[in-house]
Order: sequence, then C-alpha cells, then structure tokens
Amino acid sequence: MYHFFVEPSQIGEKTILIRGTDVNHIKNVLRLKIGEEISISNGIDGRDYRCGIEAFMESEIVCRLRFIKEDGVELPAKIYLFQGIPKGDKMELIIQKMTELGVYEIIPVAMKRCIVKLEDKKAKAKIARWQGIAEAAAKQSKRAIVPQIREVMSLAEALAYAEQMDVKLVPYEMEERLVGASGMEGTRRAIESIAVGQAVAVFIGPEGGFEEAEIQEAAAQGVTPITLGKRILRTETAGFTVMAWIMYFLEP
Repeated sequence: MYHFFVEPSQIGEKTILIRGTDVNHIKNVLRLKIGEEISISNGIDGRDYRCGIEAFMESEIVCRLRFIKEDGVELPAKIYLFQGIPKGDKMELIIQKMTELGVYEIIPVAMKRCIVKLEDKKAKAKIARWQGIAEAAAKQSKRAIVPQIREVMSLAEALAYAEQMDVKLVPYEMEERLVGASGMEGTRRAIESIAVGQAVAVFIGPEGGFEEAEIQEAAAQGVTPITLGKRILRTETAGFTVMAWIMYFLEP
C-alpha cells in the first residue's frame, strides 16, 4: 500500500485532498485507479488515515476516508539525533536510514573536527534537500510523521536545545579513559533506562570524532558518555547502532 503525507488542513471529516507533486506521481507514475486504497498521514498526530481514491481533479486528488489506524508505527519515545556534519553525501544516508529506524528529529551540528563548513545560503539549500530525503524515507517506511531537519547548530546551541531532554547520550571511543567509565554494561543500563514518553538526545561526532574538550563540555551539561564496543565505528554507523539498540528495547 502506498503512503503519502498531506497538510492537516487537507484532512476533512470524510474526505482528504492530496495536492502538490504527489498528484502527478499518483496519476502518471504509480497509475493508481479509482477505489484503490492508500495510506495518508499529516506528519504530526501519528494517525494513519486509510482512504480510497474517489476522484482525480486537475490539481488535486479526492480521497474518501475509510478508517483511522491509531495504534501507530512510531517509537514510544522521541529520539533526537545531534549529528556532527560529515563530509560528502553521508548526511543524506544518515537522514534516510535514521528516518527508517524511527528518529523524531535530526539536528546537524558544526563541531570542531567537522571538515564541511556550511555557509548560510548553502546551509538553507542543504536543509531543504535533507528535509526532502526525510520525507521520501518516511513515505517508504510508512512513518506517521516526517522527522524535522533543524538548522545547523553549534555544539553549545545543541546542548542548550537538549537541556530539558530526559536522557542524553554521547558515544565516545575513549569512554574507558573517563572518570566513572562503565563500559558496555553502562551502555546497556543507559539504553534500557529509556522510558515510554521520554525525549532522548543522541550526540554523534563527525569523521574525526569529538575533541576531549567537547566531551567534557557535553558531560558538564548532563550528557552521558557511552561506548559502542571495542571497534571504532564510522560516524554513520555509530548513529545507526545507537538507534537500533534503542528501537530494540523500546518497541513493544
């Protein structure tokens, strides 16, 4: 079954309107027919609106609401990924896969060892492209929401943004050297402690990793350093690993 997103204003009591680029995609690419069932979300309330296509108009498609599926596909906690900006097109892969895994929001963070420096104009274009990738991945994985891609933040701004979140984690390859290091057992405890309804911040460094001063700054703001094992993971692999573990412990 195909899945689409619409604005909340396009959802009525009995009908839902599809507009924009999806109209051409449904008509001329997917070639869906009158009566075929599709799934629609507004990207906000987590509901899955099951509809049948009722009419094709020039600039919109009219769908008849059949029922609302509310048990949902979203994780029972909101996971915020604070990703150190990687080079090349790695950010696109990270956004795509983290969306599939259930992330709630992605915040690009300019850290000291980031190779890529985004200027304001370039950053806006990048974020618009990244948001499109998140929407496409949300459609493919039948998410009820589209993760929001925030504007680029400094580490200080990111820590301030995460201040009120319930759990804050940062994988660090030299975690065992820190005072109070607890190894993989500490990682298990930290992830298993995440409860339904909580907001969880996960900080991932860029290719060169975190500088020790950044880890100290994060720890001073209540972020818990954890280890992901004895092997050094790439920046994209680290995020996928943490998200998969969280998903494993949270999914009912």
